[in-house]
Amino acid sequence: MLSTDFVTGSPNWLDLGSPDTAASAEFYGAVFGWDYRSAGPDAGGYGFFQKDGRTVAALGPLTEEGASPAWTVYFRTPDADATAKAVGQSGGTVRVEPFDVMDAGRMSLFTDPGGADFAVWQPAAVKGLETASEHDTLCWVELHAPDPAAARAFYRSLFGWRSQDMEMPGMTYTVLSTADGDQEDASFGGLAALQEGMEPLWIPYFDAADADVVVTKAQQHGGSVLMPAADVPEVGRIAWLADPSGAPFAVITPAPQPA
Repeated sequence: MLSTDFVTGSPNWLDLGSPDTAASAEFYGAVFGWDYRSAGPDAGGYGFFQKDGRTVAALGPLTEEGASPAWTVYFRTPDADATAKAVGQSGGTVRVEPFDVMDAGRMSLFTDPGGADFAVWQPAAVKGLETASEHDTLCWVELHAPDPAAARAFYRSLFGWRSQDMEMPGMTYTVLSTADGDQEDASFGGLAALQEGMEPLWIPYFDAADADVVVTKAQQHGGSVLMPAADVPEVGRIAWLADPSGAPFAVITPAPQPA
């Protein structure tokens, strides 16, 4: 389960690049009840989504030329420079070289060999998200890749991730875990083959008390449904959505766990 006990390779930050940050803040506030707090006049329009006073994600304007609205998943690294070097040596692309974010930490932006964007966060004053795996917070991340075996090898070389294949109707789904701890407890995300018509991406899943209610709210406030809510046995009820700017995200109402 995704938690805020961050170790190497675990998702520790998440932000949205938006062409209209005010509109995005309004949308996610309506859908998840998030508040938006600016990071200050020196942050270039960047700020934080919060739930009950705790940071659950972040929001900023699009800064890269040609960038599309999207959520970016960050993974914890003890050394952003070393990870950037490893990305280049392993066939990935370093889109933004490592740099310091004031006293908060050090980051770098990448594209993996399959075409999915991701980032790393080397924490300093800011360790990462302040809450996860609760209602209206990040609970899972998922990579859709054109070559799952190659993607698995690439990320294992960076972070030491472990993996376990699960057979599901019509597909093989790979559960990803960090290198440390019990493999099931250390799981944080999944890997699946890219479906026709999709672009390679990491997509965040937010925990929803009722996925259908979130779908309705998203539609009422200008979002769209990419995949209608559906039950996945022993997993939960899942829907894929896009916000008004087109950034995809997913929600899940987890299935009850056996006692």
